[in-house]
Amino acid sequence: MMQSRTHTCGELRMEHVGQTVTLAGFLENVREVSQNLAFAVLRDFYGTTQVVIENEAMMAAVKPLNKESTIQVTGVVRERDSKNPKLPTGDIEVVPSEIKVLGRCRHNELPFPINRSREADESARLKYRYLDLRNPAVKDNIVLRCNVVSALRQAMTAHNFLEITTPILTASSPEGAR
Repeated sequence: MMQSRTHTCGELRMEHVGQTVTLAGFLENVREVSQNLAFAVLRDFYGTTQVVIENEAMMAAVKPLNKESTIQVTGVVRERDSKNPKLPTGDIEVVPSEIKVLGRCRHNELPFPINRSREADESARLKYRYLDLRNPAVKDNIVLRCNVVSALRQAMTAHNFLEITTPILTASSPEGAR
């Protein structure tokens, strides 16, 4: 099986400076400064990392991509000149030597901004649920629910309770309704 990354976007810190890493995630934003300089934000489930494009070849790889395209970036971690204390990865950036497109986002314009999907119309959120689930606030709620259910199961198991799942005892199903 091919390893798609060596680190997640949320784990790189100053101790990784100088290392060659491979990240994979969604292209959250690209800010072009000049013809051969751009700052891209790569996001995965675990956080974000800034990628600094400083040459023509890397710019050519990123320029045609839409937001939320999935890419794999291999490059060297370096210390940022202008650090961002608001981000866990705000002290570092990755200078890519290779950018591989794993999947292009087919939408030129997203139906709603990912970080503000909760403000969007509910029918749009349901239609584009795969985009809505990328919102950090929605993700945090899913993680919280998972942790609560896990803690409840552990507590119940510690008291010798059994979890039995059948259509009759828990949720209704078409088979149980018949």
